[in-house]
Amino acid sequence: MTLAPAYRDAALTIDERVEDLLARMTLDEKLAQLGSAWAFELTKDHAFDPAQARTVLANGIGQITRVAGATNLLPGPSAELANAIQRHLVEETRLGIPAIVHEECLHGILGRGRVSFPQAIGQAATWDPALVRAMATNMRQQLRAGGVQQALSPVLDVTRDPRWGRSEETFGEDPYLIAEMGVAYLRGIQGDRGAPDALLATGKHMVGHGLPEGGLNQAPAHIGERELRDVFLFPFEAAVRHAGLRSMMHAYDDIDGVPCVASRELFTTILRDSWGFDGIVVADYGGIDQLIVSHHVVSDRSEAAARALDAGIDVELPSTVCYGGPLADAIADGRIAIETVDRSVARVLREKIELGLFERPYVDAAAVADDTEGDLAARAIGLELARKSIVLLENDGILPLRPGLRSIAVIGPNADNARNLLGDYSHIAHLETLMEMRDRSTVVGVAVPETADIPFELDPEAQLAHLPTVLTAIREAAGRTEVRYARGTGILDGDDAGISEAVEVARDADVAILVVGERSGLNSAATSGEARDRLEIGLPGRQADLVRAVVATGTPTVVVVVSGRPLGIPDEAALVGAVLFAWAPGDEGPQAVADVLFGNVNPGGKLPITVPRRVGQIPIYYGHKPSGGKSNWKGDYVDGSHEPLWPFGFGRSYTTFEVSDLRVSDAVIGFDDQLEVSATVANTGDREGEEVVQLYVRDVEASVTRPRLELKGFRRATLAAGARTTVTFRLAAEQLAFTGVDRRLRLEPGRIEVYVGTSSADLPLCGSFELEGEAVVLDSRTRYFTETSEG
Repeated sequence: MTLAPAYRDAALTIDERVEDLLARMTLDEKLAQLGSAWAFELTKDHAFDPAQARTVLANGIGQITRVAGATNLLPGPSAELANAIQRHLVEETRLGIPAIVHEECLHGILGRGRVSFPQAIGQAATWDPALVRAMATNMRQQLRAGGVQQALSPVLDVTRDPRWGRSEETFGEDPYLIAEMGVAYLRGIQGDRGAPDALLATGKHMVGHGLPEGGLNQAPAHIGERELRDVFLFPFEAAVRHAGLRSMMHAYDDIDGVPCVASRELFTTILRDSWGFDGIVVADYGGIDQLIVSHHVVSDRSEAAARALDAGIDVELPSTVCYGGPLADAIADGRIAIETVDRSVARVLREKIELGLFERPYVDAAAVADDTEGDLAARAIGLELARKSIVLLENDGILPLRPGLRSIAVIGPNADNARNLLGDYSHIAHLETLMEMRDRSTVVGVAVPETADIPFELDPEAQLAHLPTVLTAIREAAGRTEVRYARGTGILDGDDAGISEAVEVARDADVAILVVGERSGLNSAATSGEARDRLEIGLPGRQADLVRAVVATGTPTVVVVVSGRPLGIPDEAALVGAVLFAWAPGDEGPQAVADVLFGNVNPGGKLPITVPRRVGQIPIYYGHKPSGGKSNWKGDYVDGSHEPLWPFGFGRSYTTFEVSDLRVSDAVIGFDDQLEVSATVANTGDREGEEVVQLYVRDVEASVTRPRLELKGFRRATLAAGARTTVTFRLAAEQLAFTGVDRRLRLEPGRIEVYVGTSSADLPLCGSFELEGEAVVLDSRTRYFTETSEG
């Protein structure tokens, strides 16, 4: 009887299994584990092709890229394809090592037939981490059922330039909010380490991607070292040290001349040596090759491979370009040591063993094909997220719409368009990009083999036909009220005739609802999303003209903004009766918008990012340094206000709230202590509503300049009319640490002011305490979040 090799023995430790398997591998087999292949490299006529697989997977493979997202397969057939790929690897390769299958799932699984949730910026606007965790948990269950083991999310970038198209993929401008939402997401998507349904979450993009030069995608980030550590790296550190993140992805940018993909300081010194990360680092798509074509720091792929691997990038995605033959050449001529290769291979193998891939390489594809319960649960979560994400920015009393309206005019390019409600990492958006690239040799800048089986027959309209629009949702909610529609103008195109038609429709209505904004995606028709950066931040095309023309009719007007970025609309906002931000609300967005308009839901969303008045204010964010935020000594710009149009944390309601009775538990605390900050919040209006109570701090005097305000806690509370509750924040002294003059993490004594209110610009409660002791250097942070409670 032939004994199974030790690496297949689940009774052994992971280390023992990895050591045994690594010792059996040839160099080609090792390199294969550091590479990847697109799913469409392994199919013919959209079915698994053994002939293709024998070539692409001859020595095995580390990862398979997007079985769902790079094909046009429904969930059941997608799971069948994942099984076929794994079966080939297990049965037809020498060592039988399964692959990690990864998918994009930023705001829903990027696959045909999957629910699209609100884009990440909308998730952040809920200020509800528990709901985001529920969404991510739902996705994990469906991903694992479909044969997927790694999610390329969450995005933990701090964004401070809304011109950048990928702003919509982030949780906003504040490192604390981003960390809270990101950790909630990754706990849901990753599950419990070692559990049968665990998944690898991937933090991205480390680091600085959200403050690119000129707001241009992949441009350099100009960030000082202290700000890098205390602001931009904070969410990544919290994800690793507080929540056990298992995978990380580099950013495309460079910082002070060093491309992130080649930064040993980031991915070895900080990530592994300082934070204790023991997972895998994956390359952003085509990122290693960019050392040649974008950064111009190396001349060939062998050197690019050596630089990236030495920095700590373990796996090349989405296909093997540099980590195959070029890396072998670098090993042969001594530019990279085989021990460095073995280090990364061992990390990959460890994750595969821990994920249970050797014991459970296949899934029940038939169950996936027949399961509709997952969709129902996902849609319920998506509706709740969309409802809670909507931010009411202006309201002169027009909302909620009064009963008995005779006629409603629904106008605008996003009013009767289901596609434009989706974020840039929806399945439709990505297959649109493949269609745009049909005559090119690259997909999103990544080389594609001539044999690639790309699904160019996609019919987006057919796939969107079953989805509601804001117009259809309003018609259903309006009952017997007449609802008339005019497009008015497109996102970018438009003419006087279309605007005139909209004016006629509005003139005869009791109220006009304009649904305007952007189209998210990656192709040239998109105005927001990856590589869709903008010079301006107002309504694109002729939409501003449309708003002004409708308002000029004298009909009370509501503007609903559908956009992944915080569009600044100062002139239009001053004209209209109400402004709602709906972000990119996903499949359930229409119902959520109608619920808010008609008062079935009281909006309680808050801005996760500052909205500028003009593009010249960028970057503008609430946590600027004391000398920033204004022109010293005059204050305003010569040609306008220095204040934002709407501040971070802001959002109105159909009821009113009052915060009072600030209590700070201690006047003096030591470095090892914590204190309680509490306040009463009361619903002083006549209907139930939700308020986000926010805690900010200010270090009055420090050895380096500190932000004028820092968010340190929040709680979304639901209150009936006339009800009140006490919200308590438990703040640890250690949370006030910062990077000092010596570039080390420090705690310093001094006075700390605390503020409680409902936005960064509405903080009626102020108190203070003294932090007492001799200044100390901390080895690392251990406390990232403020515990909250109410009652």
